[in-house]
Amino acid sequence: MHHTAIAALGQACAHRGIAVVQISAIGADLDAETDFMRTKAAGDAALRACDVPLWIFKPGLVIGQSDYGGTALLRMLAAVPLVQPIAYPHVLVQCVGMSDLCRAVTAAVADEAPQGTYDLAEDTPAPLSEVLAETRRWMGFPAARFTVRMPAVVTAIIARGADALGHLGWRSPLRSNAMTVMGEGVVGDPEPYRAATGRSLAPLPQVYAGLTCAREHRLVARMSLLMPLVVAVLSLFWLLSGLFGLIGLPKATSVLTGAGWSTGMAVASVLFWSLVDILLGLAILWRPWAARACLAQVAVALFYLLAASFTVPGLWLDPLGPLIKILPAMTLSLIAWPLLQSR
Repeated sequence: MHHTAIAALGQACAHRGIAVVQISAIGADLDAETDFMRTKAAGDAALRACDVPLWIFKPGLVIGQSDYGGTALLRMLAAVPLVQPIAYPHVLVQCVGMSDLCRAVTAAVADEAPQGTYDLAEDTPAPLSEVLAETRRWMGFPAARFTVRMPAVVTAIIARGADALGHLGWRSPLRSNAMTVMGEGVVGDPEPYRAATGRSLAPLPQVYAGLTCAREHRLVARMSLLMPLVVAVLSLFWLLSGLFGLIGLPKATSVLTGAGWSTGMAVASVLFWSLVDILLGLAILWRPWAARACLAQVAVALFYLLAASFTVPGLWLDPLGPLIKILPAMTLSLIAWPLLQSR
């Protein structure tokens, strides 16, 4: 996407005399630490080699109404109550508002800006801790009482875990590429763009002043913190439910045979539904299936409630019976489903 497709696009545009506006990134160099930035730089170089009318914009940390990538990470960290965890508090960051980025692109399309490569960033870099504090103020969260600096080894472990979850389809902003880029800082040179256009880009406080933070933004930030825990709890509940059913096969079978079931039917039922529980516990870990797995969990839980009511009604008298086990999991699945569906 970054290199091969962009190179093909550049060649096609050169053949037809079409100008190109490329959105690159500050830090996109051929010797960068991450493959993300190296392939970005390779795409930039391929476009220059095509000799097309070309504008390459390298934005800093882009701040817009929606959250994505680095801004999703900022909002998630800003939502932590009382304390402020941060891995690289003193790293310098330059931001750019989405409106300024769009204005630069439209100026290029209208041929109102000289061709060239420009860093799009506010004039003065700020420590990441200040960027995070500004984000916290914009979102309306109380200031943190104290800051917790994450050790490098903990940051590395979290990033590796996020990379592993990426193979299951979870697009966490804590993956190694994002953490490496953030650890290096996001600092560019705004002077060439200012000299070419005669204007500076808005600083972060001004960018946030032009955006609206509503209740849904705070909810998404908080749920981004809770979602890993919710998914882990649901997965663990259903996996353990299935495993306990297999381990306690004789006891579970005796409950059904005591209700008049034949031994063969009781064993088959316990084995089947234990495997269903295990499959549901595994299915929610695969991101493309997670929302549907939540609905399946609710459906199976309702089936358990109805089936137990008719076949073994005495189970509900047990203080540790199905009611106290199934209803919380069903409620959690109902809460998680719309969030997984929308993200």
